[in-house]
Amino acid sequence: MEKVDGILYRYILDHSSMITEKWLALREKQVGSIYSVDTDAEVEKLLRKQNTLTIKTVTSALLEDKSSFIENMEQWATMVAKSRVESDTPIYEVLEALNKVRETYWDFITDHMLKDDNEIAKDTIIRWSRVINQAFDQLNREFTEQYYLLTQKRLHAQLDLITELGSPVIPIVDAMAVLPLIGEIDTYRAKEIVETTPSKCISKNISHLFIDLSGVTLLDTMVAHQVFELIRTLKLLGIQSTISGIRPEVAQTSIQLGLDFSQVLTYSTLKQALTKQGVKLTSENK
Repeated sequence: MEKVDGILYRYILDHSSMITEKWLALREKQVGSIYSVDTDAEVEKLLRKQNTLTIKTVTSALLEDKSSFIENMEQWATMVAKSRVESDTPIYEVLEALNKVRETYWDFITDHMLKDDNEIAKDTIIRWSRVINQAFDQLNREFTEQYYLLTQKRLHAQLDLITELGSPVIPIVDAMAVLPLIGEIDTYRAKEIVETTPSKCISKNISHLFIDLSGVTLLDTMVAHQVFELIRTLKLLGIQSTISGIRPEVAQTSIQLGLDFSQVLTYSTLKQALTKQGVKLTSENK
């Protein structure tokens, strides 16, 4: 490291708390934002900690050993991205805040360069500009990548939960289970039901599945076809199926399309289906 770089390195780190305070002073009131000036004390403490690491990371780019910068950058990006995803902070707010850190950081470098006892060559200033701005740019890239990966992970988890809630196989008694389908069933959801239900039945050792359609708002022929495919798949696996809640007009249309439900037990209500199969239901009057 050149002598001037070492002096700047120590100057920035010595003034890191002042840089952080000046950055925090730039905040304005933003409803619901982690960067709002009226945020609570714990959040402000977190921002101070993270901004200190930001300054340390960028300043480490001045060192000859670049591994220190990379290590700090990865630690910073992981910590900040996780924090912002958990607080549902939009990515544009984070990038705007980081730009303000950059501006504040450069204000202190400018103050350092303007001191009377500092004679800094133009090529040194140009080199600092390149190194430091590249460091901030790398932080931007690393953060956005980590933020994207974390949001995708959260999205997939939410989709898995929605899928599970959209077609839950609920064990009741003696290897029997109910698949209550509620709401609108589009092509995507119908495909998910057909693909995931058999494996759920196998994992729960289900031998008889009651498919209740009474809560489906719209049951067209496409959905009827998917239900028929599900029943065929379950039959191949040795799992008996019983349908409840299917409307007569849908059943009639399905038969006209070649979807023969005559080999499947069908009932008007789930209560009736369970009772016919010997499942004792507790009386509501008791």
